[in-house]
Amino acid sequence: METLEFVIYPDGRVQEKVTGIIGASCAEVTAAIESQLGNVINQEQTSEYFAQQVNQTAVATTQATYSEW
Repeated sequence: METLEFVIYPDGRVQEKVTGIIGASCAEVTAAIESQLGNVINQEQTSEYFAQQVNQTAVATTQATYSEW
């Protein structure tokens, strides 16, 4: 599940935490929000940022023979 969490401090700082998004696509999700909030002072990537989606494909080949013996 993808979640965005925002903590707004009394001095106006906003902390944003993104979870559930694998890879660098989280930057695409948050870009519009961050542009409206103002200057980004610090970014820390989580382990999900560095993870890669695994796509597995399996191909099965069958061969049938027929004999009239």
